[in-house]
Amino acid sequence: MPLTTRRWLGIALIATLAFRFWLSAVLPMSGDEAYFALWGRHPDLGFYDHPPMVGWLLALILRWSDAEWALRLPVTLLPPALALMLRAALRGWFGRDEDSANLAALCVLLVPLNFVNVLITTDTPLIFFSTLSVLFFARAAQRGSAWVFLASGVFLGLAFLSKYFAVLLGLGYFAWALASPGAARRWSGPLLVFLGALPFALENLYWNYEACWCNLMFNAVNRQSDAAWSLVTPALYALSLAYLAAPLLYWTWKERTQLRASAALPQGRALLLTWAVPLAAFVLVSLRKEVGLHWLLSFLPPLIASVALLPGRRALASSARFFAWFVALHALAIAVVASLPMQTWQGWTRMYPRIVAFADTRGVLKQIAPYEGRYQLAASSYAAAASYEYYAGRRVIVFGPGSSHARHDDILTDFRKLDGDDILVLRPSPPPMNEYRPYFRSVQVHTFPVRDVTFYAVLGQGFDYRAYHDGVLSFVRDHYYRRPGWLPPGRCYFCERYFGSGDCGWRN
Repeated sequence: MPLTTRRWLGIALIATLAFRFWLSAVLPMSGDEAYFALWGRHPDLGFYDHPPMVGWLLALILRWSDAEWALRLPVTLLPPALALMLRAALRGWFGRDEDSANLAALCVLLVPLNFVNVLITTDTPLIFFSTLSVLFFARAAQRGSAWVFLASGVFLGLAFLSKYFAVLLGLGYFAWALASPGAARRWSGPLLVFLGALPFALENLYWNYEACWCNLMFNAVNRQSDAAWSLVTPALYALSLAYLAAPLLYWTWKERTQLRASAALPQGRALLLTWAVPLAAFVLVSLRKEVGLHWLLSFLPPLIASVALLPGRRALASSARFFAWFVALHALAIAVVASLPMQTWQGWTRMYPRIVAFADTRGVLKQIAPYEGRYQLAASSYAAAASYEYYAGRRVIVFGPGSSHARHDDILTDFRKLDGDDILVLRPSPPPMNEYRPYFRSVQVHTFPVRDVTFYAVLGQGFDYRAYHDGVLSFVRDHYYRRPGWLPPGRCYFCERYFGSGDCGWRN
């Protein structure tokens, strides 16, 4: 007796959840994850790089557990949640038969990155709330319901408090209004969405005004310094789309006549535009900057829903079969890699020192245990500092200028209070001594091996805050905190603390 789509969906839910729980438990905490956990340990209205939602989420989980698998629960459960949400909407709201709804849910579960990704990041709440907003918007477009439009706006606001990519959904909603003459609440609906999202946007605006405009500075200014015209980045974007959604995009093109027919209905048009407009916007972004693979995940549920609205089930069944074989290869590859000893990679890649630092952080920290209590522990990068802090269970500061990314330590650390203290900077590479000698009374370097990799402990005695202020903090202010002309002055923790002014001034 052949298995029904309902049973295939049940099998996939159990199998993918089991695999993802296992992976979330055995995979060491990445630097980004540890950084977001650091946000959760210091709850606030906002954080340096992005809006605060993932920090708030992790703050709740940290009250219960700080285990890797526990902190990853939201992302582990995300694909099943999305699959069941989409299935329910297709069945209850958009009139699709059970087999089509089950196949659509299967596709959500088996999208490659949905299958293998168990890293908790800002994208986790973004994807969840974006999907809810899209489904409610499509339902509101179908019914012309003011309250459902408003609910879509609330979910859009929560997505915005997760990551600014939620704005691209807003562009899709605006495009729906432009493309829907005669639709019920053609303009008042998107206006209600805007009103629903507005309180969340105002919260983020207030945080930015009070905190150096740091989210806007990071996303719109500091991280754009490497943007340049390129033919490589559009090609990489095309490969990313192919990797994530090749069969789905194939069927939208092959059945484009039927897709246009489904888009004649308000709900079909809403679903189409909420993935087509953002993906088109990323084409423009890719001309100057690499588009991250994870940036695209928020727009896959509406893409799958659009395919689900096509007549028949051939497109969904074909896509589900393709994804099933594809993720089976992923599972096999991960199982093989997990079974190999770490030393296997020693002669294969120059990344081996980073692999050791990532996979055996506890082993690295064990080597510097004799210095605990005598030195303030530090790292030269923000990812390393967050990882060490997560596993050490004590504050680890960032010493040096760092980069434009992940600068939340600027908020948490006051270098004035460290004047005269001894600081240990842990590094996986030889230290440039000119980055340390000017800022300490004396400096020594101790080395120690971990899995055949040499790590370095820079032991700085007698930290000189004034020299560090002039040599490092002034550089940080000039490169990361001076405002462009289009941002008005506001309060700035960095310049209030170190330069006696609430504003860091204009950027040249």
